[in-house]
Parts: sequence; structure tokens; C-alpha cells
Amino acid sequence: MSGERELHRRGFLTRGLAVASTIIFAGCDDLSDQPWVKGVLDSAETLTRVSQSALLSSTALAREYSEADLSKEFRANGSTDPDDAEYKAHAANGFADWKLSVAGLVDQPLDLSLAELRAMSSRTQITRHDCVEGWSCIGKWKGVQLSALLDRARLKPNARYIVFYCADNLFATGDDKDKYYESIGLQDAYHAQTILAYEMNDQTLPIAHGAPLRLRVERQLGYKMAKYVMKIVVVDDLASINGGRGGFWEDKGYEWYAGI
Repeated sequence: MSGERELHRRGFLTRGLAVASTIIFAGCDDLSDQPWVKGVLDSAETLTRVSQSALLSSTALAREYSEADLSKEFRANGSTDPDDAEYKAHAANGFADWKLSVAGLVDQPLDLSLAELRAMSSRTQITRHDCVEGWSCIGKWKGVQLSALLDRARLKPNARYIVFYCADNLFATGDDKDKYYESIGLQDAYHAQTILAYEMNDQTLPIAHGAPLRLRVERQLGYKMAKYVMKIVVVDDLASINGGRGGFWEDKGYEWYAGI
């Protein structure tokens, strides 16, 4: 079976689970708080991960496209202009003073400017973005491979997860705990197509699409592609972070592993 067919097979499994969870949580917020519902979704997520591991190697690539396949318009969803004072100040200054911090279970913490990130080796890829809401777009992304940053930071032996903290607050509560965040495991973190993108379609990444830096995890659904990344923290466990499920939407019931 070819790698592309394997990806389609995996996508069928995951989209079914994603659609099911979307129906549940869009239909009844109270239901999402029920322990038995979360248990069912956790079991489904485990099944998804196991199935995908059996179907696909850890290094298999998501399909890449040609420039002729680029979507005429790439939809911007979620936050499109964070209402955060620190972020707005950086945006007004063209992110000249902005820095990405890499901390946690690392031997060498990092604080890198956008210029320093651009000076590192880059990867360019044209891939399809699949949203849990059911739409897809194809875009061209350029950025630094996450693996390069992690290698520079030198992960400690007990490192297990990479957590991305962002500037946007979808519900505009003003509480930092409600800001968007995401996490991935080391297998996806070191995948060749996992990048921190600073360009989209040969242009500086627009604010609506996550400037100055957006995570691209091409083998997972769109809600994993955290925008407005401000800080990366390496941890050994997710249970003590916010809702304990590893991400903004995951804390509300979505699967942590959203493979396609």
C-alpha cells in the first residue's frame, strides 16, 4: 500500500472520530462535562493512535502539492487579530523586538528573535490544511523545523511533550489561562514536516494566519496548528496544564491526537 493511500485510510478513521466529537460538543456543552463522554472520546483517541501507528510509519510524509494546487483564498479561522496588549505592541513594531522562548526540560533555554529564526535552515512545503469543521485549503509554508530548535535547546531525558503558548484568547475573557495553547508528542515534534512557519504563500505570515509564527503539524487536523506562538515549553506530563488534556480545544473535549 502506498504512503498516500495509507494517509487517506488514516484520514477516514480520524475524520469520523473528529466529526463525532464535533457533533457531541456543538450540540450540548453540558454533555461535554460528563465523565463518561470524556472517557468514550479518550478511548476513541487511543484507538485512532494505535490504528495510525499500524498503518503508517513515524517518518511518512503528508502529501505535498504543486503551486498550481494552491487555494485561491486560504480561509482564516479562529482568532484573526489577538486582543492582547503585548501582542499588539509587537505587531505595531513589525515584531522587531519579539522573541520566541524555548524553556522547560531543556539544557539550553533559548530566546530567539524572528531574524534569528529566519537565519536558521528552513523548510518550504505546500500542504493541505484540514479543519475539523469540514473544509480544506492548500497553502505554501516556509519556516524553521521544530526539530532544529529542540536540538539546539537539548532536551532532557524525561522530556515527553512540547507545549505551545499563544497570544490569542478566543473567548476574550482577559484571563491568561484562557489563551490558546497546544501540545504535541516527540514523534510529531521531530517529524520533517513539523515547522514553525513565518511565511505563507511567499509572503510574510499575515496576522490573520498567525504572525509572527505558526505551528504546522501536517499530519494532524487544523486545530493543532497553533497560531501566534509566543513560547514553547518542554514538559514530561500534560495533566497539570490548564484542563490537563493538552490543548485549548482538547480541554473542551476534542481529541489530543488529531491525525488525518
